[in-house]
Amino acid sequence: MSLGKEYLNIIHVRFKHVKSLGEKTLTQLTEQEIHWALNQESNSVSMIVKHMSGNMLSRWTDFLYSDGEKPDRDRDSEFIEDYPSKLELMLVWEKGWECLFTTLGSLTEEDLLKTITIRGEKHIALDAIERQLAHYACHVGQMVYIGKQLKDDQWKTLSIPRGASEQYLKEMLAKHD
Repeated sequence: MSLGKEYLNIIHVRFKHVKSLGEKTLTQLTEQEIHWALNQESNSVSMIVKHMSGNMLSRWTDFLYSDGEKPDRDRDSEFIEDYPSKLELMLVWEKGWECLFTTLGSLTEEDLLKTITIRGEKHIALDAIERQLAHYACHVGQMVYIGKQLKDDQWKTLSIPRGASEQYLKEMLAKHD
């Protein structure tokens, strides 16, 4: 396998993991909790999801051929709390990820070194992909943090539970022997 093809496989898995962490967080939150924000300057999980989806639709639509900041995107509206239901929010979430994965699945290794633009700034496609992974991972981390704060001792961990690192390591080593 070539380096480019291997990269495309790996990055697909990484995006899937980030998406999964976000979804595991969203499933733990109630309708009311997805709209909670600490203060006026903080974003709710609902706003973060709207922003991520808006960003995905803008960046991944026509990825190789038009600027990643589409003229019809209204970024400021992504930070208005206006999704009344978790179901509607999940549809927005899926729409963004579907756009991302459709485009990612269409890329070839030759595409990775093509020049694309985001807000007029030139990037090689590989760099733009990495930029988006970092952006989405940051926002999903915010969602997880909010979820942990709201759920407190009701939170179902998304990784290795506290105090279980040694046991987890043993299981992983035994699994790979």
